[in-house]
Amino acid sequence: MFSVSVRDHIMIAHSFRGAVFGPAQRLHGATYVVDVEFRRSTLDEDGLVVDIGLASQTLRSVLAEFDYQNLDEVPAFAGQNTTTEFLARAIFERVVAQIAAGALGPGAHELASLRVCLSESHVAWAAYDAALPSRP
Repeated sequence: MFSVSVRDHIMIAHSFRGAVFGPAQRLHGATYVVDVEFRRSTLDEDGLVVDIGLASQTLRSVLAEFDYQNLDEVPAFAGQNTTTEFLARAIFERVVAQIAAGALGPGAHELASLRVCLSESHVAWAAYDAALPSRP
């Protein structure tokens, strides 16, 4: 399996519900390094997994929705604990939607899977990884 990854970051604020979160139940900030790994079994006719420039632009456009936002106030996340794991899947779903919309070009329809990893620090991170639906 071939892969290519792009990286960006977001700064957010949020709070959590539930005693398990201790002091994180109060509003606090987080800066996440976000890595998206695109995978496919064969390279396209140009020898690429995906155009890295388009991948970077797509990730930035997805992250712009969350950057410098209080996630407690984002309607799509109402009532949800916006844990790192939850955010990894939310970003995954939005990148997949961009792929389906053609943001990464026609070759991206051959992508087999995608992994989104959010690093909270150099010692803690969470990811969401899944196969992509096949496309015509």
